[in-house]
Amino acid sequence: MGRPPPAAVWIWTLLLLLLEAWAAGGSMLRCATLCVMTHGLPRADVCVCVAACAGHLRAQEPKVLQGQECKANSQPWQTALFQGIQLLCGGVLIDDRWVLTAAHCKKEKYTVCLGEHSLKKKDGTEQEMAVAQSIPHPCYNSSSNDHSHDLMLIRLRGRASLGSKVKPINLADRCPQTGQKCTISGWGTVTSPQENFPDTLNCAEVEIFSQKQCEDAYPGKVTDSMVCAGDSSGADTCQGDSGGPLVCGGVLQGITSWGSDPCGRPERPGVYTSICRYLDWIKKTIGSRN
Repeated sequence: MGRPPPAAVWIWTLLLLLLEAWAAGGSMLRCATLCVMTHGLPRADVCVCVAACAGHLRAQEPKVLQGQECKANSQPWQTALFQGIQLLCGGVLIDDRWVLTAAHCKKEKYTVCLGEHSLKKKDGTEQEMAVAQSIPHPCYNSSSNDHSHDLMLIRLRGRASLGSKVKPINLADRCPQTGQKCTISGWGTVTSPQENFPDTLNCAEVEIFSQKQCEDAYPGKVTDSMVCAGDSSGADTCQGDSGGPLVCGGVLQGITSWGSDPCGRPERPGVYTSICRYLDWIKKTIGSRN
C-alpha cells in the first residue's frame, strides 16, 4: 500500500483521540479548532491553530497560568472575538456599542460574543454581535516588530443588552501604581510552551511592575504607553488572551498585548497597552462616531 493521503491521516488521528478519551473515562463533548493570536515575542499578525477538545480528559479542569476558573459572569465586560467557530482574541466592553481589544487582533470579518463563560455550552446569557467597524489606533504598525499603540476600538452593529451579566467597565483616568493588585482573564492557553486551551473563562491575580522593571525585562521594547503585570508564581496571560482586560481597582487599566515566550516567567511579566495613555483617543473616536 502507498502512503495514505492527509485526509486519511487526520481521520485516523481523530479516531485514536476519541478512543483515548473513551478509555480514560472521559466524555468528548466537543472538538473544535481554535485559532488564537500569538502572545509571545516576536508579535505578528498571525494565528496559531490548534485542535481543542472540550471535555473531562483530565481529573482536574485546566486553569489560566497560575490562575483558576472565574466565577461565572464575574467579568461581565469580557468579550470573545470569533471568526466562525475560531476564537481569535478577547476584548472588553466599554459601552453598549463599543469594545476595546488589541490592534493585532484585527481581521477582515469576525463577530463579538458577550456574556460568555463556557465556550462549549450555552447558558442563555450570550449575545453574538456583528461588527460595524474596526478602528485600530492610527499609530499602530502591523508590519513592524514594534508593539506600540496595540489598541483597537470595535463599533458593534447594534447595541448590547446590558444587565448584571453583560456590563461595560469604566476606563481608568489615572495610570496604575507599582504593586497594585489587578485581575487578568481570558480563554487562552493555561500551559506554556505546550498549549492547553480551557473551555471556561479563567482568571488570575497579578500586580503592576515598575516601569524600570518592565524595561529591564524587555530592553528596548517597552514604551511609556505600556504597562507590565505579573507575580512571583508566574501568573500571566498567554496565547489566546490577547485583547483581554487588565482590571485594577474595578477599572480597566490595560489591554493584553504581548509578553515572553514561553509565558509565565516571573522575571518577564505580561505587557499590556496602558489605557490611561489613550483616553483622549478613545473618547474622541467614540464621540465622533456615535
